[in-house]
Amino acid sequence: MGTLYLVATPIGNLEDISPRGLRILSEVRLIAAEDTRHTRQLLTHFEIHTPLTSYYEHNKLKKLDTVLAALSLGDVALVSDAGTPAINDPGYELVLAALQANHCVSPIPGPSAPIAALSASGLPSESFLYLGYLPRKTAERKRLFEKIENHPYTLIFLESPHRLTGSLRDMQVFLGDRQVAVARELTKIHEEILRGTISRVLAHFAALEPRGEFVLVVEGKRGEESPLRWQPDEMLSQIRRLQAQGRSSSDISAELAEKSGWTRREIYRLILDGNQPGQS
Repeated sequence: MGTLYLVATPIGNLEDISPRGLRILSEVRLIAAEDTRHTRQLLTHFEIHTPLTSYYEHNKLKKLDTVLAALSLGDVALVSDAGTPAINDPGYELVLAALQANHCVSPIPGPSAPIAALSASGLPSESFLYLGYLPRKTAERKRLFEKIENHPYTLIFLESPHRLTGSLRDMQVFLGDRQVAVARELTKIHEEILRGTISRVLAHFAALEPRGEFVLVVEGKRGEESPLRWQPDEMLSQIRRLQAQGRSSSDISAELAEKSGWTRREIYRLILDGNQPGQS
């Protein structure tokens, strides 16, 4: 009975693969790879000649029997294009099938973009919630943010360049102008980690087109600064006072959320509803 090795591969810098990872890739009888062309470049660089088979999102279920058959004859390695297999990449179904077939499953630790970004973010790292890619549409992102807005944990997301600014705007509306670290091109020549409030990051990308794949590390919900939640009438009074000063809905929501016991989203919704409590 063979062992299924989950081998982490570089997310940019080839020097980050471990000696153990290279040894395993050279010793197994088969490597299941998310993109065989991409993995072949890695193997060629390190002069490894192990046979490859494809294992990606659209064939992962069809390929289970192929990989399990190889495991019955010896060891197999699973790799993704970059980083740790099964972390936002294909792998879960294969790991489960291998375990159900009584094979050993062994991780070969190494690079992981979410963990790399978290470690350098400057945000609390003792507890965090990783949620993969953000939903594509605003309505779906809104539902997600509503579920997690009160979590105290640091939040980690992945995002593509063409959706980055839209996601950050939605995040600012529904989570507030929190501290974030936006990381791109990690471990590569043009590595960049932008730290600050969401509004500062949005201002940065207003003049610069986002490029590359991004990891977003977002501050969790802070502890309530006021033990008492304002009554609706008091909240309405404060909203109208700030509106009379010409303040934007976003600014009003951010300011009042810090001292009212209300969330920014609740205040923003109240403003959008015409300052009428209880409407939906």
